[in-house]
Amino acid sequence: MSNETLIIAVVGLPGSGKSLVSSVASRLGIPVYVMGDIVREEASRQGLEPTPENLSRTAVGLREVYGPHAIALLLRERLRESIGRKKLVVVDGMRSLHELSLFEELAPVCILAVHAPPMERFNRLKQRSRPGDPASWEEFVSRDLLELGWGVGRVIALADYVIVNDGEPGKAMEKARNLLETLLYAGSGRCQRRRASSYLGEPTG
Repeated sequence: MSNETLIIAVVGLPGSGKSLVSSVASRLGIPVYVMGDIVREEASRQGLEPTPENLSRTAVGLREVYGPHAIALLLRERLRESIGRKKLVVVDGMRSLHELSLFEELAPVCILAVHAPPMERFNRLKQRSRPGDPASWEEFVSRDLLELGWGVGRVIALADYVIVNDGEPGKAMEKARNLLETLLYAGSGRCQRRRASSYLGEPTG
């Protein structure tokens, strides 16, 4: 485990505003790795259109093949490029304790949860219209339930920091900038000492 790099895991349900944090991090020169890109790339590799149904099926399929930490496992080699070279890296979209446990093998992890009310999240996703975003309330609820089933709620519950993004995006971005600048200075000392394995019932060594 490297003591030189701190992984900032940005977590939250779809439309909560994780990308706002990632955009602030990029402006600060912090490398950003988006876990959803792994799923979109795999769907593209399979020749699938990036619809909500296809992306959900692809994400489930990857987990069936590689296990519950599948997306983190596939992202790991890219992440290694920054471990030990950068003080902070951001991982956007962690969704389970299994993924958290894998990232903890690389470096200390600080969890930043972004929260917003469901209807506000739904309206944002409709306006964003990124490939794979839900077009109906039913698709939105289905995606929420899928991610909650993977365990994103358990990760949110362990967050070191929470940004409530229920107003103007600029306010959430300002909070993110202040936090990231603080962590650039203070490092992992401002985050909890935890092991995801403790919550998964695995031996902690």
